[in-house]
Amino acid sequence: MTVVDSAPGPPTPGLAGPPSTRSAAARKGLSSPWASIAALVIAVLWTLPTFGLFLSSFRPERDVRRTGWWTFFANPDLTFDNYADVLLGGSQPLGGFFVNSILITIPSVAIPIILATMAAYGFAWIRFPLRDTLFVAIFALQIVPLQVALLPLLEIFVGTGLNGTFWTVWIAHSTFALPLAIFLLHNSMREIPSELVEAARVDGAGHVRIFTTIMLPLMKPAIAAFAVFQFLWVWNDLLVALVFAGGTLDVAPLTVRLANLAGSRGSDWHLLAPGAFVAIIVPLVVFLALQRYFVRGLLAGSVKG
Repeated sequence: MTVVDSAPGPPTPGLAGPPSTRSAAARKGLSSPWASIAALVIAVLWTLPTFGLFLSSFRPERDVRRTGWWTFFANPDLTFDNYADVLLGGSQPLGGFFVNSILITIPSVAIPIILATMAAYGFAWIRFPLRDTLFVAIFALQIVPLQVALLPLLEIFVGTGLNGTFWTVWIAHSTFALPLAIFLLHNSMREIPSELVEAARVDGAGHVRIFTTIMLPLMKPAIAAFAVFQFLWVWNDLLVALVFAGGTLDVAPLTVRLANLAGSRGSDWHLLAPGAFVAIIVPLVVFLALQRYFVRGLLAGSVKG
């Protein structure tokens, strides 16, 4: 018996390896040195104005009025007087407005989340007439401009005597947030395997128990993603607060005070930079605390449907 050893020949061109795909080409392009350089340039251009604003918040008033922030490196001079004036000085310190912003933001985030989670469960797992039609109608409400609803809501609030209170701001923000919240949470809830729901029903669980023990724990990423969006929107809002709260000191949020920091003649505009950095402390803490849920919840709620 003769055994013939043959050396392996060159690979067949058609079977040499996995074919190159568009995704592989895109991945290769995005990981190239030129792409890294472009990303670095964009990051620097994006960060540079914030860095200049941060330096301006510590510069003395005379330097802010006379020269640009880039002259700091030639004549470095720092002071905390601007922050002291913003937080404690004047007839309207930021402390009270800061508390108002917290009192406005927390209910304006909690109310739509509570209502939207229940509505999303109903649209996802409960069959009722015209369910799909109603869901499409709610989704279509996202394209309605915010400004269109301001006057009708204001007339209702004035007629009921609620204008100029926290209730008007809470109701307005919750109303404007519900369509997006229901859409995101519904899509995320539909990704939960139906076998879990069916197994719970076999064990005798009703809708309330399924919602509280199965859905809510699995919905944490999606809820956190929406909470971040809604928190940033409400915290940075000025239009709704001015229309429904009237800019009164007892109800006005931090953004109203920031808009008035420049004064009627621009006498205090140098305080805008420290005021802005005081205002971003809370949103930054919220984002860092929820960032691990943010991307997962965003993708689960908006990409898959």
